[in-house]
Amino acid sequence: MTDALSQIRRIVSARTPEAVWHELAAALKPFGFDRILYGATSNRREGSVGDIQDVVSFTTITRHPGRGREDMSFFIRTPMFRWVMNNSGASSWRWAEEQFAKGLLTPDEVAARDLARKSGLCAGYVISFEEPGSRRAAALSMIAAPDQTQDSIDAMWAEKGDEIIILAQTMHLKIQSMPLKVHRRALSPRQREALEWVAEGKTSQDIAIIMGISPGMVEKHLRLARECLDVDTTAQAVAKAAMFNHLYANPTGEPKR
Repeated sequence: MTDALSQIRRIVSARTPEAVWHELAAALKPFGFDRILYGATSNRREGSVGDIQDVVSFTTITRHPGRGREDMSFFIRTPMFRWVMNNSGASSWRWAEEQFAKGLLTPDEVAARDLARKSGLCAGYVISFEEPGSRRAAALSMIAAPDQTQDSIDAMWAEKGDEIIILAQTMHLKIQSMPLKVHRRALSPRQREALEWVAEGKTSQDIAIIMGISPGMVEKHLRLARECLDVDTTAQAVAKAAMFNHLYANPTGEPKR
């Protein structure tokens, strides 16, 4: 089995989003990328990812759990974010430098570009995944190791770019099929169960009988679920929970068998 096939198998076989992410990070290091950042949203607006709280993100930039949102907030200010929001496929960071040389970056993009370079984020690539529907967007930013230049990364990409894109797409599709953690309080098992029965078309009275609790307790679970998901209605809560694959998942975060 080739190295690429072995890497794909490990990504596909991973049981949690975190494990998938770990396998991709390991697979990309030999190509010269030692830091990576992934973000996905189903609430895209014109030029925006929507509420940053609803962006699914993973990072190895800060190497600190829970910092994905901060790294994503910074990436949103960079020139390559604009490229991601208007294109699909892969792009060298050289594009940002060309835009800078032509004076086509906004003041905020220039500030982010300068800060990135001072922090050693000088060369890399981004992949913008082609998504169904206008509300969805997802991207992977790959940062070159300090001993790499944009020239060396571009030369490597000319030879290995297709392989890297396949690895990235495998990661993206695998993660999108799994229960995803977002930057909000997690649903409790009972809140999730109540939403599942609503999704099945059951009334509060039905759910009370099924779950062996009072109708008032059902309403409490649904209210708390709405608060966790930051929505106004139970229908919206069901939709958002489904969007993040939280329905029909067990407490460990793995899909029910």
